[in-house]
Amino acid sequence: MQLFETIRNGWKLADLRKKIFFTVFIIILYRIGSHIPAPFVDAHTLSQTIDFGTDTLFSYLSILTGGALDYAAIFAMGVTPYINSSIIMQLLTVAIPALERISKDGEEGRKRIAKYTRFATVILALIQGVAYYFYLRSGRFLSYGDGAPMFEQIFSAVIIVLCFTAGSALIMWMGEQIDEKGIGNGISMILFAGIISRGPQAFLMLYEYAVNLGKWGWVILICVLFLAIIAFVVFMTAAERRIPVQYAKKVVGRKMYGGQNTHLPIQVNMAGVLPIIFASSILSIPSTIVAFIGEDSQGWFAKSLKMFSYEQPMYIVLYLLLIVFFAYFYVTIQYNPVEMANNLRRNSGVIPGIRPGRPTSDFISKVISKITLVGAIFLGVMAVLPVLVGSIGGMNIGLGGTSILILVGVALDTVKSIESQMMMRYYKGFLD
Repeated sequence: MQLFETIRNGWKLADLRKKIFFTVFIIILYRIGSHIPAPFVDAHTLSQTIDFGTDTLFSYLSILTGGALDYAAIFAMGVTPYINSSIIMQLLTVAIPALERISKDGEEGRKRIAKYTRFATVILALIQGVAYYFYLRSGRFLSYGDGAPMFEQIFSAVIIVLCFTAGSALIMWMGEQIDEKGIGNGISMILFAGIISRGPQAFLMLYEYAVNLGKWGWVILICVLFLAIIAFVVFMTAAERRIPVQYAKKVVGRKMYGGQNTHLPIQVNMAGVLPIIFASSILSIPSTIVAFIGEDSQGWFAKSLKMFSYEQPMYIVLYLLLIVFFAYFYVTIQYNPVEMANNLRRNSGVIPGIRPGRPTSDFISKVISKITLVGAIFLGVMAVLPVLVGSIGGMNIGLGGTSILILVGVALDTVKSIESQMMMRYYKGFLD
C-alpha cells in the first residue's frame, strides 16, 4: 500500500508527474520494440514451435527480456549484456589497480567507468547476437532456406546480428535517459517491465492448471506461497545489522565537533539477486547443451548433462551451493573490513568494547560473514522453493523466486527515489 500511496502523493507534483510520464513512455517504447522482429527471421514460426523449457539459458534470458527472445525481436538481448558488463567491470575494478584508482577519482572517474561499461555492453551484445543467430539458423527459423545464395546469407547474418547489437545499445541508452529524466534506476525499470509483462501468461498458466488439469490445491498453494514470498522478501530486503559506532569529541577553534552515537548498517542481503543470476546462468549451461544436441541423445555425455536438469536433486543441491558461494564472493569483493576500520579511525570513531585497528576490522569481518550466511540462505530458499513446489506438483514455475526478488527490489527502490525527490522539493521550498 505504501507503493501506491507514494505514487499518488508524487502524482500531485507537476515535476514528478512529468518524470513518471517520461518513465512510462520509455517503458512503452521498450515493450513495442520487444515485439518487432529482426529482419530475415520467421518470427511466427519461431514463437509457435520453439520451447525454451524451464532450465535452459534461453528460458532464463526469455524471462529477463519479457518474451522478446521468443520472437527474435530487435530487443531480444534485453538488458543482460549491460548487466553482465557492469558485473565484469565491478570485478575488474577490484582486480586491476588502475581501474580501482579511476573508480575512486570522483565524478570524472565514474564517467570513465561508465564509458568502459558501454563499450563492454556492445561487445557482449555482439557476441550474444552471433550466438543467437547461429541458433536461429540451426533451427531453420530464418525466412530463407539453406539453398539461398551465399551473399544473401552473409548479408542477412550481418543485418540480424547488428539489429540485436543495436537493440541492446538502444536499451542501454533508454535506461540512461530514465536515470536522467525519469524515476528510479533506468535499467532496473526496464528489467522490471520485462518481467512483469509475463504476468498475464503466468496467470493463464495457473488457470489452465486449475481448470483443465484440476490442480486447484496446487494453484491455491502457489498463490499463498507467492504472497508469503513477497512479504518475506520485503522484510529481508529492509533487514540490516547495525553495528554501534561512537565518535570522540574534538575541539576546532571555539566549536566542538563529534561526540555523537550512530551505527554502521550492514544489510542482510548485501549481494541482492546477483548470486541467483550467476548460479542460474551456470546451471543452465548443461541443459542448454542438451537442447542443442537433442533430448533423445543417449550417449554418456548427454546422460551426464541430464543429471543437472531442472527436476533432478543434483540441480537443487548445486543451486544452493553456488548461491552461497557467489554471495560470499560478491560481498568479499565489495566490502573491505580493513578499509572500513581505517575510515572509522580517521574520523575518530570506535565500536564500543572493540579496540581500533586490527580488532575492529576482525569484528566487522566476523559480523559480515555471519550476515552474509543469513542472506545467502535467504536467497537459496527464495530460489529453490519454487523449484521444489514445481517439481513436486509437476508445474512450471521455474525462476519464480528470482523474478519476485527483482520485482520487489525495483519497487522498493522506486518508492525510495520518489520519496527522496519529494523530500528534496519540500526542503527546497522551505529554504526558499
